[in-house]
Amino acid sequence: MLEQTTRIYLLGVNRGFWLYGAMQQFWCLHAAKPGRRFSKMTAFLGLFLICAGTAGVASAGQPKTLPELQQAISNHIAQPKFAAATWGIKVVSLDTGKTLYENSPGKLFSPASNSKLYTVALGLDRLGEDYRIRTSLYTRKQPTRRGTLAGDLIIYGRGDPTINSRLNEKDIVKALEPLVSALTNAGVRRIKGDLIADESFFTGPEWGSGWSWDDAQYYYGAPISALTINDNIVQVSVKPGVLGDRCRLELQPATDVLRFENQTRTVSKDERRTIRFYRPTGTSVVHVFGQLPEGDPGYTDDLTLPRPAEAFALWFRAALERHKVKVAGKVRVVAWLERQGNPFRAEEYFELGSVQSLPMRDLAREIQKPSQNLYTDLLLAHVGEVRRGGTSRSGRYSEDLGIAELNQFLEEIGIPKGHVLFEEGSGLSRNNITTPEATIALLQHMSRHPAAEAFLEALPIAGVDGTLRRRLVGTAAEKNLRAKTGTLRWANSLSGHVTTGAGERLIFSIMLNRYYNQDPAITARMEIDKIATWLAEFKGRSAGE
Repeated sequence: MLEQTTRIYLLGVNRGFWLYGAMQQFWCLHAAKPGRRFSKMTAFLGLFLICAGTAGVASAGQPKTLPELQQAISNHIAQPKFAAATWGIKVVSLDTGKTLYENSPGKLFSPASNSKLYTVALGLDRLGEDYRIRTSLYTRKQPTRRGTLAGDLIIYGRGDPTINSRLNEKDIVKALEPLVSALTNAGVRRIKGDLIADESFFTGPEWGSGWSWDDAQYYYGAPISALTINDNIVQVSVKPGVLGDRCRLELQPATDVLRFENQTRTVSKDERRTIRFYRPTGTSVVHVFGQLPEGDPGYTDDLTLPRPAEAFALWFRAALERHKVKVAGKVRVVAWLERQGNPFRAEEYFELGSVQSLPMRDLAREIQKPSQNLYTDLLLAHVGEVRRGGTSRSGRYSEDLGIAELNQFLEEIGIPKGHVLFEEGSGLSRNNITTPEATIALLQHMSRHPAAEAFLEALPIAGVDGTLRRRLVGTAAEKNLRAKTGTLRWANSLSGHVTTGAGERLIFSIMLNRYYNQDPAITARMEIDKIATWLAEFKGRSAGE
């Protein structure tokens, strides 16, 4: 109720201030002069003006015509609190092609995770919605009749993001059972050599270009590896111990890839919780600081794995042992730098078996709805390597090739050069910039694309799922609007589809950058959601009917 009242007030702010000024002048002329008194008619006139102003403000809250909608949005973004911020907006009808509203549509903004719209569109276009990413098991020698593999077993990854405990009852070993089955179906019962985790399919750093160094501390900055496992994170739970002692740490799934320096303590019930983690760059040691009071339910957080390919091989060996397949050798990792002079050539090996990812249409959903950074950058790198073709290592990183393919795709669909300047795929880079106009052009193109349904179905639904599950609840946008969110510290965006109250299909791109509000109760997301709500409520027509 308070938000609605605030919205009504803001929409009519110009008219309200004008009426207030008129009343002030009216008072000065009639009340300030000596001997002048208000009559009943004068009081009635004043009351009428106030009521008229209120009615005008209320009607502005639900714009009924296209000019009213345009004025409502313009009034909203022109408020003094946005003086230091920048708004980029474009709204277009898919039914008529008419632009309903625009503000700085050709200016460059930080889209944050709206970048994922571009990468997913690229993946669907270049790979197809049925495409799957393969992880293979290779060896130089075929197993003997008794099931002994004399040499090494190579696990060769190509960026499948979907091998994780989340989809397998929180059991990472169970997640690897299809790969175990691929091996045992080939007759292997014993491996005399090493277990080699080969992540050389991707070249380049393990983090996306433009990421901040401290992103690697958090789940959203998980390292990029062609052998990805469990989203390249583990969950750490901290629980109180005996008063005065250290807190207890629990790791899920358990792994030796991370080592912990536990510097916590358990304190009395009347003290507060303060837990934080820190892993110095380039190390596998996690320092845990802080305290938990007795009786506290505990604190849980996700930490990134510094060497995901090694973790993959270690968990795979555990899965093999569960199925009584013994590995005599050790676990080794082969990265792209070790393959520069001797690239992996599949034709030189026997492929004992493989597993495949979810199809691209489902990967699109797994990326867009939760706004999964790692999956997006894995997809971009995979598209880059598909573009490269063969085993040649030209010196260009997988990410660079993916961006080159994205630029080619955008040129093909008519987006001018300079309107989309990306250096990685997920939007975690603060250097990714694009225009609302380019985003609208992308949405228009994908609405006509053969994979249009897969692209649309992957987007979060307001009030239902993904990053929109708690937004726009109780509004006309709930269960109606489908859009990609985007959030960085000074960047917020929302771009997608909505159907108006008149049944017209709209696409929109709303970007708000460099906005700081001193009132923490009113967030940048809320300011954007007001505009999205008006679009869903709008009962006029783009043609002005």
